[in-house]
Amino acid sequence: MYFYQPSQGHGLPHDPLNAIVGPRPIGWIASVDAQGRPNLAPYSFFNCFNYRPPIIGFASSGWKDSVQNIVDTKEFVWNLTTRDLAVAMNESSASLPHGENEFTRAGLTPAPSLLVKAPRVAESPVNFECRLSQCIQLTGADGTAVDTWLVLGEVVGIHIAESLLENGIYQTARAQPVLRAGGPSAYYTIDESHRFDLIRPDARQS
Repeated sequence: MYFYQPSQGHGLPHDPLNAIVGPRPIGWIASVDAQGRPNLAPYSFFNCFNYRPPIIGFASSGWKDSVQNIVDTKEFVWNLTTRDLAVAMNESSASLPHGENEFTRAGLTPAPSLLVKAPRVAESPVNFECRLSQCIQLTGADGTAVDTWLVLGEVVGIHIAESLLENGIYQTARAQPVLRAGGPSAYYTIDESHRFDLIRPDARQS
């Protein structure tokens, strides 16, 4: 077994942490600043954390525009990154001066949300409208503050393309979600041929 202590470095060409914890869904986060100017940025540390109320979250390394916007407005939108939107998602990661529009750079269409001010990515087949529930600065085990911020939001509205629903069940693979993997450039998607089903023990007993 290869062993290392992260505090002393990994000794490998690329940090394996985010390759092991993966593939991970992409937090493609749309927000607006206090002046109403839109921002769009992808975050590789993202996931869903609760059913009721539904809570999703992403972590930002550094206090970036998305975090500032969400703290100021208390709202944001998560947009599903699909295979045909992967290049646009990547373009939206460019470091632009504050106030410049990532939607325009990536050739995407901002669509009005129904419950929050932040726009949705019109080309994305799934959007979660969210309201900020917590913004937490992470700390190490010794209590030392880390320059990383966990933004958690309650999902208050969900848009789903009807083509992704079959008999009322969301078809994950049909959406061709893009998932972040390890290394500087690795991404994956999924295919229905990779599906397998398991029934939880409690469900088998009922």
